[in-house]
Amino acid sequence: MTHTIVGVDIAKNVMQVHWVDQETGEIVNRPVKRAAFLEYFANRNACLIGMESCSGSQHWARRLIEMGHQVKLMPAKFVKTFNIRNKNDAADARAIWMATQMTSKAVAVKTEAQQAVLALHRMRQQLVKFRTMQINSLRGLLSEYGEVMGVGRTALDKAVAGVLERLAGRLPAILIDTLREQWKGLDDLDRQIAQIERRLREWMKDDQAAKAIAVIPGVGLLTATAAVATMGHAKAFKSGREFAAWLGLVPGQTGSGGKVELLGISKRGDTYLRTVDQNNTVTDSRVNQTVGGYFRRLDRRHRRRDDALPDGIRRLESAKFLTKRAQQGRPVRSLYQLCCRRCQPDWSCYATDHRGPPGGGGNE
Repeated sequence: MTHTIVGVDIAKNVMQVHWVDQETGEIVNRPVKRAAFLEYFANRNACLIGMESCSGSQHWARRLIEMGHQVKLMPAKFVKTFNIRNKNDAADARAIWMATQMTSKAVAVKTEAQQAVLALHRMRQQLVKFRTMQINSLRGLLSEYGEVMGVGRTALDKAVAGVLERLAGRLPAILIDTLREQWKGLDDLDRQIAQIERRLREWMKDDQAAKAIAVIPGVGLLTATAAVATMGHAKAFKSGREFAAWLGLVPGQTGSGGKVELLGISKRGDTYLRTVDQNNTVTDSRVNQTVGGYFRRLDRRHRRRDDALPDGIRRLESAKFLTKRAQQGRPVRSLYQLCCRRCQPDWSCYATDHRGPPGGGGNE
């Protein structure tokens, strides 16, 4: 059965729909109020509904799928290519309708539980940003009075008490008291961050896919839970390499006339998940002192198992060329290649529901 393709430009109060009647050829492009949006599709035959992946799109996608329709979520940057004239709701809906017919990688429709985990990650990320801003603000304000402290939380906690005591005789008490309150407020942010991590850890205990990913060397709480929640459905990717490309860990390309030049990593995927994975790679490679030490550690853990490993992990073991590249004095390029290889077992364990190698893992 051929599904009618419908392009929907969603918004807070008014949705714009665009579709073509297959029998009469009539072009329908009309606004629909938010309250009547689901009713508009309730009595229709199964449709292929295309939407931009934006605020609220996951909610509407789940509701439409429950009604028997197919939903294709697309990045806004991909849809923008098909809007060649004015920018308005009708033109956007038509562009989405055109983009839905093109072959592209759709954004995964996530469950409410997966979105809840991502919401915890976003709130934790915001709290970490607030904490960093607070630390830098205190260091900057105190430097105005000739007190310079080292970078980081540890240096601040070690020196700030003595600094405030020295400045108490020179500066107004209202300023000293406020600075002390701001410093003590960092403990409240620490408690909130720790509480979110505790809740993520409890969720991971009940999720088999997250537990399988978490025991891969160098993968811990944050990467495992973020990968499962961001990936949506692992079967949307054909291989671990495609997942790595989706994360933006592969080189960009430019060229003409048959000559192709590789650039730096594309950074086209999820920024948060890519950042967490890169941070873990840096930490784990430092713990093992060399990139080769990472693979030796991985190999030791795998030899303690009798069952077969996912293909992605076997490919990771065979990537000994990274050690040579690190020895050649190109650590940054080697780091990104290691990130690319390292994230492939995440997909492999999730896709095959594999338990992963034994022993704890992670530096988070």
